[in-house]
Amino acid sequence: METVLILGATSDIGIAIAKKFAAEKYNIQLAARKPAQLDAVQSDIKIRYGVDCSTHAFDALQFHSHDAFFESLDPKPSVTISIFGIMDEEDEAFENWNLTQRMIDTNYTGAVSILNIAAKYYIEHKSGAIIGISSVAGDRGRASKLIYGSSKAAFNAYLSGLRNKCFKDNVHVMTVKPGFVYTRMTENMPLPKLLTSTSQYVGDVVYKSFAKRKNTVYVKWFWRYIMLIIKNIPEFQFKKMKL
Repeated sequence: METVLILGATSDIGIAIAKKFAAEKYNIQLAARKPAQLDAVQSDIKIRYGVDCSTHAFDALQFHSHDAFFESLDPKPSVTISIFGIMDEEDEAFENWNLTQRMIDTNYTGAVSILNIAAKYYIEHKSGAIIGISSVAGDRGRASKLIYGSSKAAFNAYLSGLRNKCFKDNVHVMTVKPGFVYTRMTENMPLPKLLTSTSQYVGDVVYKSFAKRKNTVYVKWFWRYIMLIIKNIPEFQFKKMKL
């Protein structure tokens, strides 16, 4: 049995992806800042799917601890999935550098820190896969997602470069852009039903796309064309719009 490491496993999407891979008979390593919150999920995965499931303490912002964290994993995962991220209120972040830095360091710097470590291990062993859960918000900078979107744009660029770097060593890197998703974080937001996925749907798409070794995946296919339209709005017009 191969093992999948889920970084940010307390999120609804993280749990859904963990369960999908467990259903496909992968052992699961659940990593989060507060791993005790995952005890019930760990037990459920073990009983329901008959695979091994362990929990691990991981803090995306404690960069100095990432080497020791990955070294402690036994066995080493054959697939590493980065799901963690944060989206603060943009106007508050614009006024408060601490919030801005937290978004950048969580969504980008922390992800680069741990994924560099995983990638070096996979390159050395000529095998492995990395999946980054990013966002359509990174496809073009917008005022309404100024800091969050730019951090995800940086993450998208990183994953693209990492995919290029790792290909010759048989290491696959996949970028996932979910769009709107019904989660605990968005339960009070008026999301458009047609454009919004469930966590379970995201989990299914991530696994199926991974199995097909896809490169960049929009969870609902039409997001690719929505964002293509937005990216191609001329700048002289785009800068006047409220998006």
